[in-house]
Amino acid sequence: MAEDLYDILGVSRGATEDEIRSAFRKAAKANHPDVNPHNAGAAERFKKITAANDILSDPEKRRQYDAGEIDAKGDPRRPQWNRSAGAQRGPFSARGFEGRPGATGFDDFSFSDIFSDVFGAGGGGRRASHGHRGQDLRYSLEVDFLEAVLGARKRVTLPDGGVLDLAVPEGVTDGQTLRLKGKGTPGGPGSEPGDALVEIKIRQHPDFKRDGDDILLELPITVDEAVLGGRVEVPTPTGRVQLNIPKGTSSGKTFRLKGKGVRGKNGVHGDQRVTVKIVLPHDIDDSLSYFFSEWRQKHAYDPGRK
Repeated sequence: MAEDLYDILGVSRGATEDEIRSAFRKAAKANHPDVNPHNAGAAERFKKITAANDILSDPEKRRQYDAGEIDAKGDPRRPQWNRSAGAQRGPFSARGFEGRPGATGFDDFSFSDIFSDVFGAGGGGRRASHGHRGQDLRYSLEVDFLEAVLGARKRVTLPDGGVLDLAVPEGVTDGQTLRLKGKGTPGGPGSEPGDALVEIKIRQHPDFKRDGDDILLELPITVDEAVLGGRVEVPTPTGRVQLNIPKGTSSGKTFRLKGKGVRGKNGVHGDQRVTVKIVLPHDIDDSLSYFFSEWRQKHAYDPGRK
């Protein structure tokens, strides 16, 4: 004989919406498979709890169940032709439950309420219920700028002690969502579990910035490097490279390092754009002041100021 749905949730037949809601939250949290990874019975209890809530949280389904029109699985029962026209239909008839002014059932209730308590993450996607695909769970993961550019393996520790292992792909963008198949909530009997959806948040880097598939860098150079030219070291995500600064380079000049950017969706790397900035010494000594004083007197130079 099938278990009574009210007994599964541990409530009476006269339970209110709030009482059913509270009982479901408590039972689902206690029996969720991710909270009981080594308890095979917990997964089965969780499925029964989910199926019971699917019917009792819906006013029409609950009315049909109380009236004997559907069974605990939600399947129609065979008509009982010997039932009298005035036979009692259960404590929650259409008039006594569904027809109450302002009755809304559980339309505003979401599985996310439960899983946010279990995992500390918001739920998303479709509701996990009897015979339906499990619910997707949403998480947020912060990664370093270079991890996003180069890719990384990350392990996410959940509040319940469980872990999610995922590969952060090379070139992932801020706000991009990674999908882990089957890592959401269990589905109903014979149905697939939901997925885990992990939104990537990229921390800012003190030197690098990103523009599409290009990486931007502001590089300080000295006065003599700008005037005389020379080779300088430039940091890139994969290590330092040499850049040739031509003689007479001004602040704001941008150089392009081909292929030193982010790998794009087409598999081709962008570039690294290096903009130089002339930085004066902190202390201007007498020799430097004298040199420029003499130079200014002998050379008429107009930088193009308006």
